[in-house]
Amino acid sequence: MLPLFLSVFLLASSPTAPPADWSTPFERSNGNTTATYDQCIAYYQRLGKTYKEITVREAGETDSGRPLHEVVISTGGGKADPATARRQGRRVVLIQNGIHPGEPEGIDASMMLARDLVQKPELRQLLRNTTVVLIPIYNIGGALNRNSTTRVNQNGPESYGFRGNARNLDLNRDYVKQDSRNARSFATLFQRWQPDIFLDNHTSNGADYQYTMTLIPTQKDKLHPALSQYLTAQLLPSLYQGMNQKQWPLTPYVDFPGRTPDARGLVGFLETPRYSTGYAALFNTIGFVTETHMLKAFAPRVRATYDFMKVLLQTVQAQDDALAQARIAAAQQLAAQQDFPVAWQLDTTRAETFTFRGYLGHLKPSEVSGQPRLYYNQQEPYTKPIPFYNSFRATTTVRRPAAYLIPQAWGEVVERLRRAGVQLQRLRQDTALTADFYHIDDYKTSSRPYEGHYLHSQVQVTTQPQAARFLRGDYVALLNQPAARYLVEVLEPQATDSFFAWGFFDSVLQQKEHFSDYVFEDLAADLLRQQPALRLRLEKLKKENAAFAANGSAQLEWVYRNSPHYEKAYLRYPIARWLGGTLPVD
Repeated sequence: MLPLFLSVFLLASSPTAPPADWSTPFERSNGNTTATYDQCIAYYQRLGKTYKEITVREAGETDSGRPLHEVVISTGGGKADPATARRQGRRVVLIQNGIHPGEPEGIDASMMLARDLVQKPELRQLLRNTTVVLIPIYNIGGALNRNSTTRVNQNGPESYGFRGNARNLDLNRDYVKQDSRNARSFATLFQRWQPDIFLDNHTSNGADYQYTMTLIPTQKDKLHPALSQYLTAQLLPSLYQGMNQKQWPLTPYVDFPGRTPDARGLVGFLETPRYSTGYAALFNTIGFVTETHMLKAFAPRVRATYDFMKVLLQTVQAQDDALAQARIAAAQQLAAQQDFPVAWQLDTTRAETFTFRGYLGHLKPSEVSGQPRLYYNQQEPYTKPIPFYNSFRATTTVRRPAAYLIPQAWGEVVERLRRAGVQLQRLRQDTALTADFYHIDDYKTSSRPYEGHYLHSQVQVTTQPQAARFLRGDYVALLNQPAARYLVEVLEPQATDSFFAWGFFDSVLQQKEHFSDYVFEDLAADLLRQQPALRLRLEKLKKENAAFAANGSAQLEWVYRNSPHYEKAYLRYPIARWLGGTLPVD
């Protein structure tokens, strides 16, 4: 046995163990590498095993066959429990990465941020009253489909994922229709956390300009007034100021109607509920999409994304009470709201002025076609005021019903309502009642498929009170609940991203029964003899319309449509608007 003093000497003189290496694949590279899916998840799992403030867990299925993950970062008691976070009055910030894995800045920036939030004291204090929830990679199928060619306009990284998911869906068009398992899992996760702020990290396409990052906030006119006031007066100015201090000046997302941004100015992005932030807005969550500029190098794009997330958390902490009060006021406004806009249009008569930092655009002959082509000259930068059109007005508004009556036959609709946190009741007996039904008078359908659907638009309806029979087990969705706005925007057929617009009710657009001419001729004649008023209407139409008077088939069709034989379900939207009264529900 060694003498005691010798043992102490040997222990004191032995080399200390090297510190753990917490660098990410991005940090270990030349600044042009993004983590693979396996590297990303393994990194978070290692963090979760080392730091009690980090919880990593599966959060549902995806189309890839691999699970969606959520990473919860919190110093509060019951840190990974949404109900506890709400009870403690904590703000919740949900950050999503890799919805388009070819735009991977958020994947790498969030790995570094998660680590720094638990390792750096100056960042750790940002968790004092805030819970951060990260989705490491949302589009797992796209992340596994790694390549170096599909982002042809983008400057790095060396390899990256693909925009489409395992089913080749663009997940940032799937939040309402939820064709993907990813979107269904997200809806469940979102409702569990009910975040105050939602951030979706992206990379842009489009024009060339000086900025490394552009920003899409939830469209201000689509938020309830209390949230809109808070967003425009406090939150956005603080984010712009904070990023400017970090030498990352921001600009609104560069979307423009002219040849270049300075030609006719910028226009705000109208994110309807098919998009992530448009979906979040239905639940009074303020959303942001960061769009780093595709032509800047990958390393500064990652650094700008990291700094934006840090500035966002700093701002949420500083404005904790204001954010909480704005959401409370918005919930109160929603409870009292009677009229709901469901379609919007840009107001071109109203514009702000924004000082934009761009590059002059010119034309020169194309080496491919010989025709004039656009190019931006980075040797000709400019800073000048340009108009920014960011006001939208409602073009269609509907009155709030007391409830929607939903036949249980439409199970796909009911499933999506439940995932959105809608409180549903069921009729306990077969019930005959009179409710308002929509008749679909006209609509336009896209000639090509869009994300697996032939979208309907320009929907025109007539409201008719009709007697109908609902069955035991049919659903009742009362509008006196937090999901009221979601219900209106998915169940009103005229809404831009309604279930009707996405084709969920296409079977009612096809007539199922008709007649044989030679049989119905005699029935029609009997009907006109029995109903003189109907014959007078027919004769009046014939006098007013010569083409109709000369078309025997059209006249027979008219009589059929005005007869008891005409099927009532044809072009009748199956979900009824209940305007009030007692219903036999469980």
